[in-house]
Amino acid sequence: MNISRSLSLALAASLVVGVGAASAAAPAALAGLDAAYPALDVLYRDLHQHPELSNHEAQTAAKLAAPLRALGYDVTEGVGGFGLVAVLKNGPGPVVMLRTDLDALPVREQTGLPYASTVTTKDDRGDTVPVMHACGHDIHMVSWLGAATLLAQSKSRWKGTLVFVGQPAEEIGQGAARMVQDGLLTRFPKPDYVLGIHDTNLLPAGQVDAIAGPASAASNSVDIVIHGKGGHGALPHLAIDPVLIGARIVVTLQSIIAREINPLNPAVITVGTFNAGTKRNVIAEDALLQLTVRSYKPEVQQQLLAAIARIAKAEAAAGGALREPTVTVDPHEAAEVVYNDPAMAARLKVALRRGLGDAAVQAIEPTMASEDFGVFGRAAGAPSLQLRVGSIEPDVFDKARAAGQLAPGVHTPFFAPDRERTLRAGVAALTLSTLELLGERSR
Repeated sequence: MNISRSLSLALAASLVVGVGAASAAAPAALAGLDAAYPALDVLYRDLHQHPELSNHEAQTAAKLAAPLRALGYDVTEGVGGFGLVAVLKNGPGPVVMLRTDLDALPVREQTGLPYASTVTTKDDRGDTVPVMHACGHDIHMVSWLGAATLLAQSKSRWKGTLVFVGQPAEEIGQGAARMVQDGLLTRFPKPDYVLGIHDTNLLPAGQVDAIAGPASAASNSVDIVIHGKGGHGALPHLAIDPVLIGARIVVTLQSIIAREINPLNPAVITVGTFNAGTKRNVIAEDALLQLTVRSYKPEVQQQLLAAIARIAKAEAAAGGALREPTVTVDPHEAAEVVYNDPAMAARLKVALRRGLGDAAVQAIEPTMASEDFGVFGRAAGAPSLQLRVGSIEPDVFDKARAAGQLAPGVHTPFFAPDRERTLRAGVAALTLSTLELLGERSR
């Protein structure tokens, strides 16, 4: 199916959509979503079935660029890699930037959905890996395109400029900075506000939130290489075992959180991989630990990184290592805190409750997950906010909560958003929030 043509045909109709508790009196700004939804749904299933890894989002970007051009946006591709920027000017007024991310994860999908991804590809190291939209970037993209659609069709309701940004390489924390370095804020209108969304399993589909203050954590990726002395497994006294030293490091690292960080400051150290050796009766020469380190405050992040290096060196010395371990903080896989402007959050919550109904706007806690959305607002010196959009089918959500659990969420092979409720809520939240920031004309 031609997605651009489908969207254009869908937009010819003008039907009032029902979203959330306010369906009987849905705002006129959401007129047309019912008509547009079938084409958006086709696009969602297509994107979900054909995900692309970070820095390889060529087809994904093209699938978004075509309908945006058909809607009248001035579209530029190839910004900061496979990034795209779509601009729609409608007279004097605020500039609102709306961002979506494009990339997927090396995860083998196990949802059993009829449109599940079966894609495998070569990653940047040359390894064959499965690929899945396990973080819901397909939800983000289609919600973003749906908002672009409704806003383009309701230009009589607002004045200003829309800048729709499709960002590559979010999953490796590189895409936002690369787009800024490639002139995002000089080649295109500089935003007065920056807006985005992220799906969550902390809310049922159809509900949204605008967290005020820190919403996602800063993160760093740390590698620790322990240098031992290889030998026969039967003669450990003649070797220096990096696995034993590594095990001590793994355990002692948790004392940083337990005894060095103020309990009122959120912080996480996770050892995600521990690799060493080739055979059960061979003591390895080296061992590799790969860590993710997260917090909300820059000074806490620096404290964590310094303590990790100190403990790694001390445990290696205690284990008799012949030289210090190599501790590397990867500068290419890092993210700063996503900070939602409190005034902007308060303003948008009022608009969302007015448009969707009080029951559709629920409060949730910040997350220790990380991403690079905050780069745009900091670079522009503009208030920014990333909305949270619930993604779990309500009955599934309630049953899981009753059992003291959560339904499978992002970065798992079982993440399966309740797509229609989630997409409709995402489109509505972005559209209503953008109109509020533009100073929508009276209804």
